[in-house]
Amino acid sequence: QVQLVESGGGLVQAGGSLRLSCAASGPTFSNYAVGWFRQAPGKDRDFVSAITSSGIVPIYADSVKGRFTISRDNAKKTIYLQMNSLKPEDTGVYYCAARRGLSTTSSAYRYWGQGTQVTVSS
Repeated sequence: QVQLVESGGGLVQAGGSLRLSCAASGPTFSNYAVGWFRQAPGKDRDFVSAITSSGIVPIYADSVKGRFTISRDNAKKTIYLQMNSLKPEDTGVYYCAARRGLSTTSSAYRYWGQGTQVTVSS
């Protein structure tokens, strides 16, 4: 069992930066890959980035490559998403999710946080 709590969202101007955190609890968290997804109003929940349980292999959606960086600290049971050069189209609720094994598909993830709102103004 894994519980996830996101934080760090907010309102930022285009070109700005935010760092999201996903705090996890549960004794086996280090065995889980973690993904970030985002959902804009009226749209599907889209893949943003994910990282392996070891933290060695990150993957990104094309739309965020070169701007976002995912990382994790298993000792602190926390995953981070550093978001730079933000654009209005990055606006949405950002969720972290955990599963055994890396995936870009939201339905494959078993555990989810409650989400944190990111709003990028133009």
